[in-house]
Amino acid sequence: MPSAASKTSTTAEPLAEFREDFLKALRSMVLSRTLEEKLGSLYRAGGRIVGGVYLGRGQEAFSAASGIHLRWGKDVYGPLIRDQAGRIAYGEPVIDTLRTYLGTVTGPMRGRDGNIHRGQPKIGYMAMISHLGSLLSVVAGALFARRLQGRLGDTVGATSIGDGGTSTGAFHEGMNMAAVEKLPLVVSIANNQYAYSTPTARQYACENLVDRAAGYGVAGHCVDGTDLLECVKTFRAAYQQARAGEGPQIVVGRLLRLGGHGEHDDASYVPDLQKHTHEGRDCLAVAQRQAVEHGWLTEKDVLDMQQDAKREVEQAMGLVMKEPAPDPYRENWQALSTAWLVEGQEG
Repeated sequence: MPSAASKTSTTAEPLAEFREDFLKALRSMVLSRTLEEKLGSLYRAGGRIVGGVYLGRGQEAFSAASGIHLRWGKDVYGPLIRDQAGRIAYGEPVIDTLRTYLGTVTGPMRGRDGNIHRGQPKIGYMAMISHLGSLLSVVAGALFARRLQGRLGDTVGATSIGDGGTSTGAFHEGMNMAAVEKLPLVVSIANNQYAYSTPTARQYACENLVDRAAGYGVAGHCVDGTDLLECVKTFRAAYQQARAGEGPQIVVGRLLRLGGHGEHDDASYVPDLQKHTHEGRDCLAVAQRQAVEHGWLTEKDVLDMQQDAKREVEQAMGLVMKEPAPDPYRENWQALSTAWLVEGQEG
């Protein structure tokens, strides 16, 4: 009969392999929450933020657990409005985020596009499209193009959508095409209980959104979106299967966004009772507690991580505040798709 010590090691050992991924995702979550709190305060102060602000509070675990499996400059990523944690996990610098929100010419969009529509398509980092479902077709198309060019290799693509967005025709068309072509695509569906203010009961009749995966002939995974460790495990399996040639993977995370659709929305349509359900847990608090319980961080380590994130955001903010906005009298406002303005080419 095994001893108590051997039982403990046997139980703990399977978790040890997730430690590195978990901590990388947790750092991304902490940095994302800190950055978004800054963005929210700037928006409420008025005058500094260009465009609206849509925060990912409550969805960071689900987003970061996907982003850590993507390689900057190699894989294709099309994030959505609440994927700041995933963007950071993927490799987007905090300073690029701030430059875009504050509309400086030094940012990746050069002050020419909305803050959430940022990206670098040249390296596979797709700028978000507001029309729900459209980004799925863009990422699938990018993967298919690479296949036709003979340079797909072990590339994987990923994009996100909410429960409401899965009701659109664009989602269906993109998902169907990806399934038929068996593209290495991971689609994250954040089932945050509301499509803006419309509850899921008015969005779909199936018991769980993951049931739709079978209809497309693809693999489906369902996970507690408030549990970072479970999200890390689930996304690792999904990405492994996608890279192994097993076709698209749909991952559905059940959670609740801890705020309105955007900072302009008070979310008064969300019943108070629902905010106190399991899905209403703060995934960041849960993840920090998990890190301590598994012995991966001490409480001091958690505090240090928070302080490091604050310093990084404040330092980046200090630099960006000094950078110029586009000069309407000197700027050439031709679209960046114009040949001589294409990113990476000289005029």
